[in-house]
Amino acid sequence: MTRPQGRARCPQRAVFLLLCALCALCGEIWAQSNTAAVEALSRLKGMDLEANPALKKAVLNVLEKTRGAPQFVEIVRDFKLKGQAKELLLFAEKNPTESLGIEALRLAVAEVGAEGLQPLSLGLIQAIGNANDKDFFPALARVLDDATQPIDNRKAAVKGLAQIEEGAAHILKLAGEEKLDPALKFTASAALASARWPNIKTEAAKLLPLPQGQNAALPPVAELVKLKGDAANGAKVYRRPEVNCIACHQVNGEGVDFGPALSEIGTKLAREALYESILDPTSGISFGYEAWNFELKNGDEPFGIISSETNEEVTVKTQNGISTKYKKSDIASRRQSKLSIMPAGLQMAMSQQDFVDLIEYLASLKKR
Repeated sequence: MTRPQGRARCPQRAVFLLLCALCALCGEIWAQSNTAAVEALSRLKGMDLEANPALKKAVLNVLEKTRGAPQFVEIVRDFKLKGQAKELLLFAEKNPTESLGIEALRLAVAEVGAEGLQPLSLGLIQAIGNANDKDFFPALARVLDDATQPIDNRKAAVKGLAQIEEGAAHILKLAGEEKLDPALKFTASAALASARWPNIKTEAAKLLPLPQGQNAALPPVAELVKLKGDAANGAKVYRRPEVNCIACHQVNGEGVDFGPALSEIGTKLAREALYESILDPTSGISFGYEAWNFELKNGDEPFGIISSETNEEVTVKTQNGISTKYKKSDIASRRQSKLSIMPAGLQMAMSQQDFVDLIEYLASLKKR
């Protein structure tokens, strides 16, 4: 039978053309429901916009209406749009601790290069540090080495450099030559105390030791559990920079979503187990929170927890809570760390009473 003229040869093609027509003709509907628009466009990601003027018009229309929103980054990514670096950097600057903020940074850098990030604001420095990318070492090192930079910018640079082996070595070099600004030493010691490179960690303990408490000779755990603590003070200890539990754990939504949530830890673990989890973190690594060392073919070395994995890619969550997807074809090797991602020796940053107070606070976090 002869196919009638004008009929689409493929039902999928007909649906696609219908969607393009809707995109082009229903501007008011898109304007009222950006979420619906983005959802519809997501089903067409990867299409050649230059070959489909109606779709391109719809994409650019929704893009304009989502500036500053997460959907903006998703549209730029899904349709490989160019010329949006400035807006992407603004999003990264405002969302330096979010995975999509880091993705916006990477998209911008892919277009304008690392040198195109100048000048660096505090938000961008934080985003760059959270990206955990060796290519950003020069930019972070310049901020650290520039005494005219605001101290908060330099502290953020220290934290970012500590996530890169070359950056961590640069901090230690400055410390060894007594060129590290005294105002940055505490930030550096706290950042390097959890370094994953044994030689860096050992050297940091010598050059930039953490503050020592009064607990050089703690009593056995069996005696510690008998001591009464102050939960209110323990909550403060939990949030102190030198202890910094909040940098890896969440309590009722507060903190970084990296290690296990602690909102109900007092229900799950007895006091003995709470003490042991800090004194010997490697002895009880929770399932799903094993640390992994990756080596990419481009030389980068991501380190963190595998939050998801498919046949094509692996999503790695780093210690700052940022999740990044890596194609398996880009991974040269990976190996599971035998050590807990939680740093050992946290009790050394506390007095014995502060340690007891911290456990008292954790024990009070129970299921409602």
